[in-house]
Amino acid sequence: MITLEMVIVGAIRIAGSLPVLRWPFAGAIIAILVDFSDLFWMNLLTLGGLGDYQAFDKWVDLVYMATFLIVAMRWSGIEKKVAIGLFSYRMVGIAVFEIVQWRSVLLIFPNVFEFWFIFVAGRNLFKPSYRLNRVRAGLWFFVLLIAKEGQEFVLHQGKYLDRYRAVDVVVDWWNWVTGLF
Repeated sequence: MITLEMVIVGAIRIAGSLPVLRWPFAGAIIAILVDFSDLFWMNLLTLGGLGDYQAFDKWVDLVYMATFLIVAMRWSGIEKKVAIGLFSYRMVGIAVFEIVQWRSVLLIFPNVFEFWFIFVAGRNLFKPSYRLNRVRAGLWFFVLLIAKEGQEFVLHQGKYLDRYRAVDVVVDWWNWVTGLF
């Protein structure tokens, strides 16, 4: 059943995905921050809930991932090939997750596509002269994989953020920072 809360959060997530089409690097950062904003909206809105949040999140993730893929399809060479491969791999992971409903599957199929996109978009913006070859792409992929696996572990295996309400975390950080003065 679709709730008003799902419609609102979904609309926010879709709107947050669109800037990447005009500004790939900044838009990607915006899309990811908007993705994390679910943690706040879930705490602030009481309009029917988000149902199975993990499934809802994976479906709306497809919107920002699609915008990333649209931009990546304009690339060429190894950047484009790796992006398509990582996107496809994540799609398989999402399908497996939907079938088995086991969050640890997401560690086997991490969303390295997201980190690869940010890396290439950032490179294109800040250091366009930096060329990727197979060795460099492989090294960067390894670095990005380690970083993404850490994030996936925190979110899906360790479930460390499941115990917290996002609003409470911000209040706790604010109290800690202001307590220093």
